Amino acid sequence: MIPLHKLKELPPSQRLRKTARLFGEVECRVIAAYKNGSDGNISCSEREYLAQILWLLLEDKGFNTVEREALKEAVASLNSSTLDMQGLRRCLNSVKYILLSVTGYSPADWDFIDGAGRLDTAKRTCFSFMEAYLEDIRSPFNIGAIFRTAESFGAAKIWLSPFCADPHHPRAERTAMGCINILSWERLAALDELTRKKEEGFSLFALETGGIPLDTFHFPRKGILICGSEELGVSPTALALARSSAGIVTIPTYGAKGSLNVSVAFGIAMQAWAKFLCRKD
Repeated sequence: MIPLHKLKELPPSQRLRKTARLFGEVECRVIAAYKNGSDGNISCSEREYLAQILWLLLEDKGFNTVEREALKEAVASLNSSTLDMQGLRRCLNSVKYILLSVTGYSPADWDFIDGAGRLDTAKRTCFSFMEAYLEDIRSPFNIGAIFRTAESFGAAKIWLSPFCADPHHPRAERTAMGCINILSWERLAALDELTRKKEEGFSLFALETGGIPLDTFHFPRKGILICGSEELGVSPTALALARSSAGIVTIPTYGAKGSLNVSVAFGIAMQAWAKFLCRKD
């Protein structure tokens, strides 16, 4: 660790970046220790060292009132004898992003650290006949978010159209937080293959505007939710398939925009579907 007097000699912007990196490294070490069975805490001497660094930074004039108070709270947390792993991590994380923000840095999705560790599939509740078909969703972020949401609400499988973004794209995997590896998925060569699923007893329904409101829609017990692209929505061919089966479900909105991000809309629909299945069971 860099000595305090060396840190004090650095220009303010460089001092902030180095300190942010230091707090980030400690946070990663805490998470790794916790995953390996430790309590994830750090020594009193290291906490004291980090608190001294923050007092040093507080001598700078570049913080606004909110940032300054937050850094003072972080000092108090580091000096507390009751600070546990979760509190320590929250303290380290907050300081890191405050310092980066002051330097003009805006975090991206892949900067965030997931502390959950390896996912335990034994803890997973799955609805055997809850599936989804993603049609031409181009954004890896949306693909990753949809996988994470689908896993959270007990989906059994995700089907992808030929032009969906790759679930193993780094941005998709980062957003999915491990869910791509435990949720079954398969890419279909063509939309026509969904008719085979109909023959197997699956009801097809689409998430799109102009359909039955979410709170009155009758979700199927064995079904596939069709979710369309970010720009064009569900294709006319897929809508026709849905209309000939379970229909179209719509999420009522009340703002000027009148539409939702595809991964957000998917999450709302999946929660309602899971709630319906739990109630039926």
